[in-house]
Amino acid sequence: MITLHSYPGLYGLEDNNPYGLKIYAFLKLCRLPFDHEHGIDVSAAPRGQLPYLTDNGLAIGDSDAIIVYLKRQYELTIDATLDLAQQSQDLMVRRTLDDLYWVMSYSRWRDDRYWPVFRKALLDTHPDVTPEQLEAARQFNFQRYHYQGIGRYAPEEAYARGIADLDAIANLLGDDGFLFGPNPGSVDAGIYGFVANIYHYAIDTPLKRHLLSRPNLVNHCLALRAELG
Repeated sequence: MITLHSYPGLYGLEDNNPYGLKIYAFLKLCRLPFDHEHGIDVSAAPRGQLPYLTDNGLAIGDSDAIIVYLKRQYELTIDATLDLAQQSQDLMVRRTLDDLYWVMSYSRWRDDRYWPVFRKALLDTHPDVTPEQLEAARQFNFQRYHYQGIGRYAPEEAYARGIADLDAIANLLGDDGFLFGPNPGSVDAGIYGFVANIYHYAIDTPLKRHLLSRPNLVNHCLALRAELG
């Protein structure tokens, strides 16, 4: 039996981490039955990161590796019609989302304007999460941001980078359907994981304000969620 291990949900989403929500959406799109376990303990996780998947005694980490495994193991055809150019575009979009991740995370944990709202939402929604755990996670993230580089940016510079990522994806999407046609693929699950984690958050960050100015991103988010059933 497939089990998805991911961070807790927030603001009505099944996971407040875009990569976990990406895998949740992928599993739903493929109609694969699975259990969903939430938590913040990464001690059993491959690479020490969430999300990860367990299936038939195997533990698979990294969202892209999880999708590769699921496609092979269950002979999924969700991306079978993509040609070489589309496969390359899929990869480039996923790498753009990887860049956007750092700006999203920065807006929640690092920016003092938005951290109190995010902290309160987590504590109010998840009584088992303690203030001490959140503070430890925040300090850990500060270190990650410094070594990755986003922590060395001024806030307006960091958000400019994330806004450029959103624009690139919006420009590729166009105004109708999903990225490669009327049916969603795995890349659409990835876009959803990120866009939903901005759109549905009751935090007025520069990322959310810009997202709301790109109707096709909002429409994609709502259409993909409707596909999840």
